[in-house]
Amino acid sequence: MSDFTQRELAEKLLECAGEAEDADVSDEAVLDTPFLELGYDSLALLQVTGVIKREYGVELSDDAVVEAETPRLLLKMINANLPDAV
Repeated sequence: MSDFTQRELAEKLLECAGEAEDADVSDEAVLDTPFLELGYDSLALLQVTGVIKREYGVELSDDAVVEAETPRLLLKMINANLPDAV
């Protein structure tokens, strides 16, 4: 499977938690902006990662999700845990 992209993350965030207050998560300029500054709290991220788990088979602990404070960190965690292509 190819990498989970920033655009896919932005789509899942929009689908699960609505639009970010201050920036478009699909914009590369916000990759290092904390989710809280973007308007997403830990509950929103847990919801998003739950959908990603169901759709892509990515297993992330709740602690790991809380540690992923920015879109870049969350993308790294997701991609590091993507199941191998069959």
